[in-house]
Amino acid sequence: MRQTLFHRLILLALIAVGLFALLYLGLFGWVCYAESHVETPPETDAIIVLGAQVKPDGTPSVQLEYRLETALSAYQQLAQPIVCCGGQAGTEPAPEGRVMADWLIARGVPEADVLAETASGDTRENIRNAIRLLGYTPEKVLIVTSDYHVPRALQIARDQGLQAWGMSAPTLPEYWLKNRAREALGWGKYLLNRFLGR
Repeated sequence: MRQTLFHRLILLALIAVGLFALLYLGLFGWVCYAESHVETPPETDAIIVLGAQVKPDGTPSVQLEYRLETALSAYQQLAQPIVCCGGQAGTEPAPEGRVMADWLIARGVPEADVLAETASGDTRENIRNAIRLLGYTPEKVLIVTSDYHVPRALQIARDQGLQAWGMSAPTLPEYWLKNRAREALGWGKYLLNRFLGR
């Protein structure tokens, strides 16, 4: 009797692991598909650039610099307010939003067009705090972030009632798998929160 129960528990555990693996592979595939199907943005009213790691010496990491270069290119095309989003974590000597704003200003973006959002800790807070900082809700917003992250960032923005389009910043090839594997987990967390009504 005990042996039969044990075997059943083992079987259930294997089924659960198998289902999790299938779900995870499905999310990984979705990440790869979605990032290659980001719509070209029409005219928008504001640019939100999402943060990434700042190095201990106070300079942007390579990934963050790619995002900033993409945001600078967007600004040169659109000439709209830019909100730089990101709090301070770990060994970062300053909030990401402040470092990002300074980087853009140093490259010719007028200080009046750059806002530094320095309190957020995740993508949902990035977007919510950026809108508060703007002081108005833009009709259409352009979100700049790394290629693999754009689809989820857009979905989170749309959940907050925004018409959102994305502009993808490249990432280093050696981190291709790691970034997308982590992003699949991000989608899993997002979907779980939606299911739980959070």
